Amino acid sequence: MEFVTDYSLFLAKSITVVLAILAVVGGIIVLAARGKPRSKQRLEVKYLNRDYDDLAHALKAAMLPKKAFKQIHKTRKQDLKKSRKLRSDARSKDKKRVFVLNFHGDIRASAVASLREEITVILSVARPEDEVVLRLESSGGLVHAYGLAASQLTRLKDKNIRLTIAVDKVAASGGYLMACVADHIIAAPFAVVGSIGVLAQLPNFNRFLKRHDIDFEQFTAGEFKRTVTLFGENTDKDREKFREEIDEAHRLFKAFIKSQRSELDIETVATGEHWYGTRALELKLVDELCTSDDYLLEARKTAELYQVTFRPLKSLIDRLSSLPSIFDKGLLGRGRSGYGVHEIE
Repeated sequence: MEFVTDYSLFLAKSITVVLAILAVVGGIIVLAARGKPRSKQRLEVKYLNRDYDDLAHALKAAMLPKKAFKQIHKTRKQDLKKSRKLRSDARSKDKKRVFVLNFHGDIRASAVASLREEITVILSVARPEDEVVLRLESSGGLVHAYGLAASQLTRLKDKNIRLTIAVDKVAASGGYLMACVADHIIAAPFAVVGSIGVLAQLPNFNRFLKRHDIDFEQFTAGEFKRTVTLFGENTDKDREKFREEIDEAHRLFKAFIKSQRSELDIETVATGEHWYGTRALELKLVDELCTSDDYLLEARKTAELYQVTFRPLKSLIDRLSSLPSIFDKGLLGRGRSGYGVHEIE
């Protein structure tokens, strides 16, 4: 019994010391954070030409004999000096620049928050001879969200900046709504393209509520403020109005795509079906079969490539909450493992 008592006191003291240390460290972090600018965002720019060269150089280092590699390394250092000088030379300002963006879409097109900032920055420095390449991956989502994303891309065309969109995996539904804005669309042979349609679905629990004698009351002003609902009794009139709303969204979808790619037979491709890259090329949904990697490797021969990424900075609380806990299983040696809104589908 005495052992248990002593151990409990020891454990309580240990926990107290740990909590005190954490409190001190937390206080220091808070004070340090107060002294820094409260910027919640940052822009990352990567010079891709150098990245490609570095990768090739690393491979040569592994392949070539030591003596041969030394000579290549010496020559490369001299070339890099010349390259830096040329880039600072006034004449190099006439060289074409390609700005590379990445868009990984979810149902809410959350990446549009970064996309709008990236485009704004590019428009502040881009020249008519420059180009923007967007590597797009999205299977669609909410109508208004992807409509905004497409509008952001339209800003580039309004300023006569060439836009190329590369689809390596999927640009379907809202993703294709974005892609059709491009001057040139490239797609990998097995990329999924199309799905020009609108989907809205929801369960209805009205019969379940009635079975359990639960009343559902809803008050609206305006005949069609709410049509089909989750819990109310849906009528044929409600369903018909909801169908009209979906059809209207589909008409807008088709009209926008037709305005961007007039050569399309819109009634043939706007059935909600999707196609792989080879068939999409035949249907004129895309302009070329090519991966983004091949496109950029070719572009680097005549242009300077800059990957532009806008990243919101996490708040102090978010950063602290993301730190692993001492009770995390990973630290114990075990692995961690719209209602009523239409989706472009």
